[in-house]
Amino acid sequence: MYDYKDSSELVLIQRARRGDVKAFSGLYARIYKELYRFALYTMKHPQDAEDAVSEAVIAAYENIHKLKKEESFRSWIFTILANQCRRKLKNVQRTEELPEGLAAEERDQAGDCDVRAAFMRLDEEDRVIVACSVLEGYASAEIGRMLGMNPATVRSRKARAMDRLRRILS
Repeated sequence: MYDYKDSSELVLIQRARRGDVKAFSGLYARIYKELYRFALYTMKHPQDAEDAVSEAVIAAYENIHKLKKEESFRSWIFTILANQCRRKLKNVQRTEELPEGLAAEERDQAGDCDVRAAFMRLDEEDRVIVACSVLEGYASAEIGRMLGMNPATVRSRKARAMDRLRRILS
């Protein structure tokens, strides 16, 4: 029996492209939390985020044979997710806040609430850019591919969003 937990991501991608369901499942298990956080920051509602991730993963599984470069898997699946979130946002208009328990660690609860409130004052696309860059560590080029933007535009939007956050929080 093949151990998918110890396989490199590229090996799993190669196997998934050949139709190996367990390999695709292994890929999904590795990035689910990142996908969910991205969707939650975009959708602002846990159920909508879960739905968007589920639909994006199904679309990715059905279309993995269309993946051109195996090294681009993460950007590719996040692009699918970003597009799915955009479609869902056109159909769903909810104004619920992020759940209080979302913070990874409870340090300064008042400060966390201030940061969360400031973050939610950014427009949707700026929230996605800041979340991908600051929280997930993606480079401007990767975020640009996900959102269909020029990397320079991503950098300038991130800089403006971060300046706005600083002004709100000061």
